[in-house]
Amino acid sequence: MKTVEVGVIGVGWIGGLRAEALSRTALVDKLHLCDIKPDRLAEVKAKYKPATTTADYNDIINNPNISVVYVSTTPEANHYPIARDCLKGGKNVMLEKPIALELWEADELIHLAKQNNLKFTIGYSQRFNTKIAFAKKKIMDGTLGPVVSVLVSRHLSRDLGKKIAGRVRLSPVVMESTHDLDFVFWLLEPAKPVRVYSQGAYGYMKPVNGSHDVMFTTVTMDNGVVVMIGGGWNFPPSFPNYCSTWIEITGVDGALVLDDTQRDNWLNTEKRGQEFPMSTMPGEQVDHVFAGGIGPETIYFLEACIRNTPVMVTPESARRVMETYSAADLSAYRNEPIDLPLTNETINGIAELKVINRAGLNPANPDLKKV
Repeated sequence: MKTVEVGVIGVGWIGGLRAEALSRTALVDKLHLCDIKPDRLAEVKAKYKPATTTADYNDIINNPNISVVYVSTTPEANHYPIARDCLKGGKNVMLEKPIALELWEADELIHLAKQNNLKFTIGYSQRFNTKIAFAKKKIMDGTLGPVVSVLVSRHLSRDLGKKIAGRVRLSPVVMESTHDLDFVFWLLEPAKPVRVYSQGAYGYMKPVNGSHDVMFTTVTMDNGVVVMIGGGWNFPPSFPNYCSTWIEITGVDGALVLDDTQRDNWLNTEKRGQEFPMSTMPGEQVDHVFAGGIGPETIYFLEACIRNTPVMVTPESARRVMETYSAADLSAYRNEPIDLPLTNETINGIAELKVINRAGLNPANPDLKKV
């Protein structure tokens, strides 16, 4: 059996889950971990017994024996430069979403992967949700007939929303609905998005980073299918890291409703109150099995590298998602639909909106006062 040496750059919440999955598989010969926080690095070193640990990701890149690297760093501005350096260093890369913060960055990463004949994918673990995989099967085998519409409603707890929004000034459509855009576009392949209209509502998250609490985005596909995706991160903190999702898919010959609200596992204790375990989007290790998508996704990419088989999520599809949620942000700001692919004018509009956001100004106010 062929084995490889693997590196994980960034071993916080998500990177830690990937490191654990990799530490359990016989496909990994040696595991190498990198993080800039000494306490966290010491913690995962004790748990997963890696071959090496380091605070400098260049040690991963400069190790010629490492062929596969998982980039799980935060803040998200680090995604592009670290992934770029890994690809230039000849490593196969799995990168957490988003693929980049600028479209040109995504284009460069895609070019580097092709130029160096490397595997490159983005962490969209919802494709490994068994319910969504079932939806893909029912669409592909013709059970539903031609698809007419797709609706997704996803809500996260405000504890998690605040954690995400506190480190980066990005909207819920960029950080959460991005997963739904990805799997919906996957379900509807080869159809492509041609128009986006989005609206957002402010509430609890506004004083945190000026973000909407929730955004509702309508996407029109080039085959006429209409997609509605609602994403928010303001559920009360009584649901730690809780993620609730409802999906409706209608077709000419049938409909499929998927209840992914995660209310089937309910833990109630005196100390912590009520919780819904195994309800986060990425999932968690539960003794000898992994409950959720990120564990299988991690191993799937490793196997693709070893067997030289296609990756599940192509970087081109991740770029399409990026272009769509960028259009959604602009649509919510302008209060008008945005056509896809983006034009020079709308690309400039997105750039101007990013300048406003990075300056800490509130796009909800006409005079752009500070948040």
